[in-house]
Amino acid sequence: MKHLAIIAAACMACLTCSPAACAQELNAKVIINRSQVSNTKSGVFEALEKAVTQFLNERAWTNMKFRQQERIQCSFNINISSYDESSGAFKATALIASSRPVYGSSYTTTVWNTNDKDFNFNFQEFDQLEWRPEQIDNNLTALLAYWANIIIGMDLDTMAPQAGTAYVQQALDICQAGETLGFTGWKAFDDSRNRFAIANDYLDGAMEKFRQLQYTYYRQGLDHMSEDTEAARKAIVEAMQQLKEAHSDKTMSMLPQIFTDIKRDELVAIFAGHGPTAEREGVYDILFAINPSQSTYWEKIKQ
Repeated sequence: MKHLAIIAAACMACLTCSPAACAQELNAKVIINRSQVSNTKSGVFEALEKAVTQFLNERAWTNMKFRQQERIQCSFNINISSYDESSGAFKATALIASSRPVYGSSYTTTVWNTNDKDFNFNFQEFDQLEWRPEQIDNNLTALLAYWANIIIGMDLDTMAPQAGTAYVQQALDICQAGETLGFTGWKAFDDSRNRFAIANDYLDGAMEKFRQLQYTYYRQGLDHMSEDTEAARKAIVEAMQQLKEAHSDKTMSMLPQIFTDIKRDELVAIFAGHGPTAEREGVYDILFAINPSQSTYWEKIKQ
């Protein structure tokens, strides 16, 4: 199973290796969408796409060893709404997603999917992107490093209980440094879905059940679907109870709703027409209470 033994070992002790021995963790596909920007040479956009891809994929973000096939699949679709050639100022949003394979199948499940609506930065065609966590002075590298750590942290949590804590904490540290950069999206308590809110809520003790459900849902649930469907579904029912408790413990957090948005179709496929009626109705009640906007999908679970 994908780097599971290594992650489990890392939970018990700090795993170290030389930079040369450590493989990069991410396999990110980067797309720069410039359709809203006209009368601008394409060179800067091509350079941006190349620089961002290299920054994400050619850096070791952890001290764990990842084989090539174990790298985390993720995507950064950066949509440019405006660009000032003289200053190099970009205004953009970014669709950011990550996924992991499900053990014993060809199925790939989404772990994270979000739209960062404040993905603004400065970049010139020949800029070199460097990451210095002790001196965060560039909003583009801060954005990319933040999301890299979130993606890695959440992926590790699906493999071993709360294994991603250190990386989500690094993302939160980047938020605190990012407040000084003069760009939106970093500020504490400014928005219930901004970068600070995501990292802060994820680490909040009141959201411990949400952290637990990551392991229950993926490792104990989905990863066993191919060998014991009934037991796997029961584990996912347990994960829904953990989701309910997390929502109850911190009602203002958007993480439970984001989770249900991401898992909407998957949950319908798991429960619609499968399992006891009482079980399906219980899952429906939980999902409807957390995210009534998706009620047409939750109704399918009861059918």
